[in-house]
Formats: sequence, C-alpha cells, structure tokens
Amino acid sequence: MTKGTTSFGKRNKRNHIQCIRCGNESYHKQKHSCSSCAYPERRWRNPGSPKAQGRRAQGTGRMRHLKKYMKINQRRSIAANTL
Repeated sequence: MTKGTTSFGKRNKRNHIQCIRCGNESYHKQKHSCSSCAYPERRWRNPGSPKAQGRRAQGTGRMRHLKKYMKINQRRSIAANTL
C-alpha cells in the first residue's frame, strides 16, 4: 500500500464550484457556503482589512466603460500642463 507520491497524484476532485450569487468559483460543495460572499447567508460577506477591500475595488477588473474616461482625463491634464 503506497502512502507517498502516487497517492498525491489522485487528487482530482473539485471542492469549489461557481456561486450563483457572486459568480466566483468559491462555493464549497460539501459545506454549502460561498467563501467569497457567504451565500446562502442573507448578508454579504464583508472583507475587513483595507488590503482586502482594495483587491475587490473599482480598478481591479477590465473597467470596460471607465477606461475611456481615464484616457480623456489624462489627455486633458497633459494639455493643461503644456500651456
């Protein structure tokens, strides 16, 4: 009976699936709870520390819409500084 490397190779089960509330791959199948938003609890999970809040905040994703306005503001500031 092997207890070493060959046994570690058989770890192919997925414990987390996609959460229906937040969309992250954080819903634990056995615990029936999401580690990201705390679903099925009524209140959303609150990331406590400032670093954790910054990881979820605006500007961490694609920013499909705001990206345009950031470019426009940058051009305006460059033009204002050259005058």
